[in-house]
Amino acid sequence: MKTGKALPTILLLGFALTAQAQVGGQRGFPFLELPNSSKLAALGGVNVTAGAHDVNMVAANPALLNAEMDSQLSLSYIGYLADIRQSSVAYAFNSEKHGRWAAGVNYLNYGDFVQRDATGAAEGSFEVHDYTVSLTHVRQVEAFTMGATAKVAVSSMAGNQAVGLLADAGVAFKHPEKDLTVGLAFRNVGYQVKPLDGGERKPMPFDAQLGVSYKPEHMPVRLSLTAHRLYQFDIVYLDPNAPGELDENGNEVKEEKKLGDKIARHFVAGAEFVFSKNFQLRAGYNHLRRRELRLDTASGGAGFSLGAMLRVRAFELSYGSAFFHPSGATHYITVSTDTRTLLKKKTI
Repeated sequence: MKTGKALPTILLLGFALTAQAQVGGQRGFPFLELPNSSKLAALGGVNVTAGAHDVNMVAANPALLNAEMDSQLSLSYIGYLADIRQSSVAYAFNSEKHGRWAAGVNYLNYGDFVQRDATGAAEGSFEVHDYTVSLTHVRQVEAFTMGATAKVAVSSMAGNQAVGLLADAGVAFKHPEKDLTVGLAFRNVGYQVKPLDGGERKPMPFDAQLGVSYKPEHMPVRLSLTAHRLYQFDIVYLDPNAPGELDENGNEVKEEKKLGDKIARHFVAGAEFVFSKNFQLRAGYNHLRRRELRLDTASGGAGFSLGAMLRVRAFELSYGSAFFHPSGATHYITVSTDTRTLLKKKTI
C-alpha cells in the first residue's frame, strides 16, 4: 500500500467512526479511559505521540508500536483511593513472517463489598472488577506507521458480567530527520455484546485524539500537545444547581460558558526532560480534569501530574503521580525490561 493512499484511508475511517459516536449520558466500561502506566499518567493522561521505547504507550495509540519495544515486558501497578487497585502487563514481539505485535492485560479491582438484603442485614460479600485483554498489530509505510488493537472488555459485579468487543485504530508520522512525531488515534470503537445483569446496552467510551511531540535539537526537553474528544466541541459542564455570584443589585448571576474554556478543555500538555537515556523527568497538565475535579473553594493540584524514569542495568523503573482531586494524588509504578537481555545473561 502506498503512503499517498494509506493515510487518507485511515483518516476517512476515523471520521466515519466519529460520526457514529454517541455523546452524553452514561457510557459502558469507563475504566478504559484511565491511564494504565506511569508515563502516560505523568504526561497528563492523554498522549498519542510520546511512545519512544515504552510498550505501555501502545494502549494510547496502537501506531506507537515500534522496533525499540521488541521483546519488552512491562508491569504496572496503580493505587487509587479506597483500596482500589489497578495492574497491567504488556509485551511486544516481532515476527519475520507475521510482523510486529503487542499483547496486554489490564485489570482493575474495586475490592470486596458487603451484600445486604432489603432490611439491611448482611448476607455476605461480593467482588467488583474490570479487565481487558488486547492484541495490537502495526504496519509501517515509509515515515508512517498504522496500527490497530482488538480488545475484549469485561466488567464483573457480584457474579454478573458485562462484555464488550472494542478496537483502537491509529496512525503516527515520524519525521525522518527531526525528533517530531504526529499521531492520530480513534479509541474504544465497539459494541457491548452483553449488558450487565440483563440491562440496557451502553455506548462505548469512544474518543478521537490528535497530537504532536517535538524535541528541539539542542534542548533536553520533548514537548507534547494532544487534543482529545474531537467529535464534540462543547464539553463544558456547568452545574445548574450551583449558586451564582451576586451583581451590584443583589441578583444572582449564573456562570456562563466561555469560548476560551471550551477550547482549552480539549488540550493536554506534556513535557519530558531528557537528561540522558537512563534518567528522565516528566510533567503534564490536563485542563479538563482540573476544571471538572476541583472544589468550589480550592483547586489544589487537580489536573497536574509528575513523573520520573530511571534505568538500572537491565531494568527501567518509572513513577508517575497524577492529581485527580485536591485531596491527593494517584501513584503509578511501572517496571520494564528487555527479555532478550535477561535470556542472554542466563545463557552466559
